[in-house]
Amino acid sequence: MGIPTEPIGSIPRPSELLAALAAGGDTTAAQDGAVTDTIRRLEEIGSPVVTDGEQSKPSFATYPVAGLAALAPDGAVIPFADGHTRQLPRLTGGPFQYQRKASEYLRAAQRTATVPVKQAVIAPSALSLLYPADGIAGYPREQFLNDLVDEAEADIRGCLDAGAHVVQLDFTEGRLSLKLDPSGGLLDDFVALNNRVLERFSAEERARIGVHTCPGGDQDSTHSLDVDYAGLLPRLFQLKAGNFYVQLASEPDQDRTLSVIASELPPDARVFIGVTDPIDPVVETPDQVRDRVLAAARHLPADRLGTCDDCGFSPFADDTSTSRDTAFAKIRARVEGTAMAAAELGL
Repeated sequence: MGIPTEPIGSIPRPSELLAALAAGGDTTAAQDGAVTDTIRRLEEIGSPVVTDGEQSKPSFATYPVAGLAALAPDGAVIPFADGHTRQLPRLTGGPFQYQRKASEYLRAAQRTATVPVKQAVIAPSALSLLYPADGIAGYPREQFLNDLVDEAEADIRGCLDAGAHVVQLDFTEGRLSLKLDPSGGLLDDFVALNNRVLERFSAEERARIGVHTCPGGDQDSTHSLDVDYAGLLPRLFQLKAGNFYVQLASEPDQDRTLSVIASELPPDARVFIGVTDPIDPVVETPDQVRDRVLAAARHLPADRLGTCDDCGFSPFADDTSTSRDTAFAKIRARVEGTAMAAAELGL
């Protein structure tokens, strides 16, 4: 049966798409071409599961609200270790509604792909940060959260109904929350909100739903790599999902992290460990990937293991810190190294 291996999501955009985005106007043709090329290249290197590389998303986080009128630009600011920041928009009115569902991206990818397609969606906990701390007149926070849960459920369910191989919730704010609130109260709120959505799905459906965690990865920097993973992982595994995608290749103490995963992973879940680091310019070798998988197999049963990249390679459309060719080279190493490890383990 081998060891499953999946991409996380974003791939750096080709120069033609970047030029079209910079020029403004209709970018549909450039986006469609980038999606087709991304899937073709993933299939050529043997990826058993593909994504559209988020070529048509403005960012992994804001695709549902792009074009929403009730937004101001001065929302929450996310600082990165190298000093740069990203700023979320701020909601100014309700009711809250997604402007675009992820199933649209999925269906476009399925028209090109010949292998199963995975779809990434943003976790509702991330979008909860759009609501301002001082509230919105006539639109209380609890009503916003009710609307958000409904919209997030519909986003996931639409992808499952459209035949997604798996739907992955991007939960990068999980580790960041412990930096903002070391007590863990914010993280507990995030987990509870996400579970309000996940609990609406059956056990069979949750087996096709996963959650991705990482310390952020943008312009070769992170926002929360200095936060102890041991504070996040036990709460992360309280999420009612069948798969967990855990950044590991860039983690300074991988053995300790694997020990925590082994002790906390729910009995009915699979963990995909990150075996390539998107913000490291050095391309991993298949041998390095194989060794990382074998190290994980010393902590966890091989039949509960998978592999992935630590994070997406370009979560924001304007992130050109990693080249497109480097991203595909790293993915090739992941695919080949995972297969090597599976062979050594007799899978």
